[in-house]
Order: sequence, then structure tokens, then C-alpha cells
Amino acid sequence: MNRSMGVGVANGIAAGALWGVVFLAPAMLSQFSAVQLSAGRYLVYGLIAVALLAPRWRELRTRIGMAEWRGLLWLSLAGNLVYFVLLANAVQWAGGAAASLIVGLIPVVVTLAGVREAGAVPLRRLAPALLLCLLGVGLVGYEALLAEHAAGSTGRRLLGLLCAVGALLSWAVYSIGNSRWLARRPDLSGHDWSLLTGVATGGLALLLVPSAFLVSGPSHPATDWGGFWLISAGVAVVASVLGNACWNRASRNLPLTLTGQMIVFETLFALLYGFAWQRRWPSTIEVVAIVCLVSGVLMCAHAHRPPRAVAEHVG
Repeated sequence: MNRSMGVGVANGIAAGALWGVVFLAPAMLSQFSAVQLSAGRYLVYGLIAVALLAPRWRELRTRIGMAEWRGLLWLSLAGNLVYFVLLANAVQWAGGAAASLIVGLIPVVVTLAGVREAGAVPLRRLAPALLLCLLGVGLVGYEALLAEHAAGSTGRRLLGLLCAVGALLSWAVYSIGNSRWLARRPDLSGHDWSLLTGVATGGLALLLVPSAFLVSGPSHPATDWGGFWLISAGVAVVASVLGNACWNRASRNLPLTLTGQMIVFETLFALLYGFAWQRRWPSTIEVVAIVCLVSGVLMCAHAHRPPRAVAEHVG
């Protein structure tokens, strides 16, 4: 594995570790709606992005045209607002394990979408890795259905699973589109692109304010609101600012087929954080599933090694 790919893989793992916290927030703030969670997180994200970009805004704005702003708006809508609303509903209605299981299929979707990209590895070489990932996700799903079968009504659980599928498709669209924009604008750093995405997301989040905070709904005590804004700020900094910056660096250093595989670490860390929140160890099936997911990613990384590196390793 060359240095560029090593940097990309390291940043992909870091992004997964940081993004995994988004599966905890809906469980910790179950008394708040998905729209409120999304509005709170992305309003804070937008404010942080504006503050960090302010010193360089005069120079940066001359390099961003209407095409870039349109791209940033639809990326923000697909990868942030729509994704997180659907994910929060999935976690609250179908359970964190079931939600992370379905969203964990993102590597398969993105990899299949990227097999025709320049420099992509043929699908036949990726098939064993993809099958391992699917096996791991299937095992986690089987365990989740056994453990959470009695949680909520059947209709509510089905809606949660449908929301998870919607989140899967929404984030896959974002991942592919974001990789293409980063390739189109190599003069913009991954961190700057992440902050610009934050500005666009914060602007869109303002549209959620009336339905999230102004329309009368269940009242919450001041202590609950304090926890809400504290957790929203934490998720905004950890997942949106730091996680997105790591992901953009990974996207810039890896081909799309391998970038898709990196998303599996979000699922892995989401499960680990969930076990910590529930104060339990993973079951045998869950351990086997994690091994399958990680092995699938490592096999995919090996498939992307240049022929010379493979020959040197064998020698």
C-alpha cells in the first residue's frame, strides 16, 4: 500500500470513528424528534463553519461560483439534513443495531456504483470482500432482530427500517457526489470543502427552525434543552467538522470503490459505541459479524494495491 493510500485509509478509519457518534445522539435524546435533532446539530455546524471560515472568507469566496454553491446545497441536503432525519427516526423506531446494520450496506452500494470509474478494480476481484461485508451485515441484522423483536409496534418498526433504507440511499448519493466534486476542485482543501458544506447545511437548517422549535409540541424542561444543545454541539464538532474533514482527505486519496469500503468503519464504531451505551459485551454472532466486516475492508484494500507492491510483498 503506497503512502497516499495509507493516508486515505487512516483518514477513512478516523472518519468512521468520529461519525459513529451520530448513532448515539438519537438514543440519548429520544424525547426529541428527528427534525429537532437535525436542526440543532446542523445549526451549530453552520455557526462553527462560518466562524472558522471568517478570517479567510474574502479570499475564498472569489474561488467559489454558483455551480459550487448549487453542488454544496444538494450535497448538504442529501448527506446531512435528509440523511440525519431518516437515521434519527430509524434509531428511535427500529433500534440502533438495526439502523447501523442497514446503513452498513453503504460500502456495497458505493462500491457497485464506482466499478466503472477510472482506476476502479474489476468487480470480480472485489466480490469476496463484498460477500464478507454482506455476511457481516446479515449476521448483525439477524442478531438485531432477535434482540429487538419486541421493541415497538410492528408498523413503527417497519417505518424505522424504511427510514434506514432511505438513509442508506441518501448517504450513498452524497458519498459519490462529494468524491466527484473533490476531484473536480483539487485547489480546495478537504477541510475547506467540509466547512463550505457546513455553511450550506447551516443555511438549509434554518428552514427547519419553524417546524422544529416554533410549532407547539411536547414541552421539555430547561435541563433537557441544556442537554439537547450540549449533545448537538458535540456531534456537530466531532462528526460534522472533524469527521467530514477526515472523510474528504480519505476521498481525495482513495478510488471510489475503496472509499465506499471505508464507510464500514462507521458501522463498526456505531456498534461499539452502542454496546458501551447499553453496558454490555457483543454477542458471539456480533463478534463474528465485526470480524467479517473488517476482513472485507482489508481484502478490498489489498485488491487496490498496485501490482509492483504486491510483487515486492510476495518476494
